[in-house]
Amino acid sequence: MVAVELDGPVPSLAEELRREGAVGDDVLKRSLLRAIASRRLHGEVLVRDFKLSPALIDTALRRQLLTRLGVIERLSDAQLLFRVTVRPPRGALVDDPLRPPEFLSGRRRGRDRHTGATPATPAARRSSPRADGPSVDPRQLAALRVLGVAPGADALAIKRAYRQLARNYHPDLHPQASDDERRALAERFVEVTAAYQTLVA
Repeated sequence: MVAVELDGPVPSLAEELRREGAVGDDVLKRSLLRAIASRRLHGEVLVRDFKLSPALIDTALRRQLLTRLGVIERLSDAQLLFRVTVRPPRGALVDDPLRPPEFLSGRRRGRDRHTGATPATPAARRSSPRADGPSVDPRQLAALRVLGVAPGADALAIKRAYRQLARNYHPDLHPQASDDERRALAERFVEVTAAYQTLVA
């Protein structure tokens, strides 16, 4: 297990490190700006440029993966897609995969949770209507992902997420950023604004 992609919001690497009190806010902010500008992973920037311990970053990333797996475990209905890779994908959170004992130990099997229930066949699951209502337009789903909000979020949650991201990425709010960083921030700000307009239009 090297990566888990979810539609809904999960704690970022910076939030994991902040929660542990392992890294100061100033370092997290500067490293995130550098990661955006250089199009590198945040953990990579923290280790290479800010000389943080690889073990510290690895522990936080593994905790983040386990949090993502916990979100999947709590879903009542979902479609899971698995890809087997020869090497970790670019977006993988860790180079060293989580081993089954790390993410399976202590968890009940699905068949033990639903004793007596007959699992639906894949064809039956595809043809049955979803319980959560009408399907979401792919453009809106992509916009929700950009803003980091779950499908079904109300207008207030969308607006709150947009305002937070706008504060994070507006180039004028980062006067200390280099030209490359400001360019990267501007691109991200445009993406966030377009996503918000897709959802409120």
